[in-house]
Amino acid sequence: MYSLRTWASILVCVTALVVATDPFKVGIMSKDPEFVANYGRVEPWKGPSALPSDPLNRLQQARILRTPDFGGPESLAFDGQGRGPYTGVADGRIMRWNGPDIGWTYFAHTSPNWTDTCIPKNPSAPNFEREHICGRPLGLRFNKTSGDLYIADAYFGIMVVSVDGGLARSLTVEAENQRFTFTNDLDIDADGSIYFTDTSSKYSRRQFVLTAFAWDDSGRLLRYNTITKETTVLKQGLVAPNGVSLSKDGSFLVFAEGIAARLMRYWLKGPNAGQMELFAASPGHPDNVRRNQKGDFWVAMHCKRSRFIMQTSPYPWIRSVLARLPIPLSSIYSLMLGARPHAMVARFSESGELLQVLEDSEGKVVKTVSEAEERDGVLWISSAIFPQLALFSLEKL
Repeated sequence: MYSLRTWASILVCVTALVVATDPFKVGIMSKDPEFVANYGRVEPWKGPSALPSDPLNRLQQARILRTPDFGGPESLAFDGQGRGPYTGVADGRIMRWNGPDIGWTYFAHTSPNWTDTCIPKNPSAPNFEREHICGRPLGLRFNKTSGDLYIADAYFGIMVVSVDGGLARSLTVEAENQRFTFTNDLDIDADGSIYFTDTSSKYSRRQFVLTAFAWDDSGRLLRYNTITKETTVLKQGLVAPNGVSLSKDGSFLVFAEGIAARLMRYWLKGPNAGQMELFAASPGHPDNVRRNQKGDFWVAMHCKRSRFIMQTSPYPWIRSVLARLPIPLSSIYSLMLGARPHAMVARFSESGELLQVLEDSEGKVVKTVSEAEERDGVLWISSAIFPQLALFSLEKL
């Protein structure tokens, strides 16, 4: 019979073997054998000593609009007739809300390969394994002149669909001989030019956790000219660029670098045209950015500032070690989120001043936020993860 010390030695050896070899292939290196962790730097918070918060948890007063027939309504848009919102969902469709009597109806899809099999058995569940086949529409914007809906699909690039809906048409899928890998969000200026982000040139949306964990800096900000059909790279070497929104006068745009907890400004007109600068540090890790009629920017926060991200970002070796351990991506993602849902949206002025923070810090009602769209005194809040929207009355402020 083995002694206790012998059993302990065997246990240590087996544990070391499992850690060293990851036999069940659950760790990051099994997903990306060439994973490289880059140096990262979360934008320092230069405001008050404590991060701004919403002690009243006012997002808990929101009304929930559940979407049991689909999951992950990521972005929102209303057409010129006031119908909507329209939203791109996890199974590759774009759906339209027609009010409580009719509910949600199909409007369009982005993939030529789309069939009913793209809808999972649990319609509200994520669809990562088939996203690249079925499409994943993210950012949505209507052209106010033509009425066409422009779409940033994570896998199929920048697309457009007419007011009749149906299969969207591809406009651009590459720039400077490099295909888009993770097309994310877009906005349209008065001349019809489309400004958009390609979050990563290495990782697709199905690998978004790796994009953040590696501090991948291969993202790009681009412009598509609808007249010349040319696609131009405005900035490259960006850290996971995401939401993008033009200013009210069109002189600049604001885009999010989510993992770095900052908003950047890119000047389009004036003496600084073509230059980029910090617009604002954000109290969380920003996702989509949407401007209201006044000119302020509503910024959805994927989560509050993550202690795990802040502590590991300057030390690539720590993340390299973690990548070699048999730790599932889902666990890494949970650590990055702070282990529990924490909904947050923030409003910034045109000058980058933080004006307001709304939260559900317990995730009781609103769990995660991918976009906040202000319309007729209501803040429509979407979630790229959960099967629900939230409606918050701004009269409560």
